Amino acid sequence: MNLYKFLGIILIFILGIISTNFINSYLVNELENPFNNFSSNITWINSKEAPSDFINENQIEISPDRVIIYVKNASLSSYAKTGSMKPVLDENSNGIKIKPVSEEEINIGDIITFQEGNYLVIHRVIQKGSDENGIYFITKGDDNNVSDEKIRFKDIRYKTIALIY
Repeated sequence: MNLYKFLGIILIFILGIISTNFINSYLVNELENPFNNFSSNITWINSKEAPSDFINENQIEISPDRVIIYVKNASLSSYAKTGSMKPVLDENSNGIKIKPVSEEEINIGDIITFQEGNYLVIHRVIQKGSDENGIYFITKGDDNNVSDEKIRFKDIRYKTIALIY
């Protein structure tokens, strides 16, 4: 094989990789960001935003043999081995969850549990907006590449307010 043929094959290979990456980036961006019309009623954020503060210092009591957190209507949460929220939580994590009573209690960065078909999904809120049907939330697993569809408040079961490792 002569040098020009070899260089031609290498060039075609490199162009193929570049075009594949470009197409994949475009498609993934379209999937992660389905809103082509930027609107003032959508809050855009960095998906690494921290959850909102829910527990104040005066709700925490620490003594030599125990820690008490005073939160009404809280329950313990455990998680399936899906990997979507790694490294924040996995099947060995314990969480404390509450049932939110209004859309205002759900903020960007919060970890929520929502109903999707017969499954409960635990993902982080990365966007909050409104449309003709009211307030919605866009979520994404911390270790996922693609965000979820719009979530409505009626589908939200819990908000994680603490993780215990």
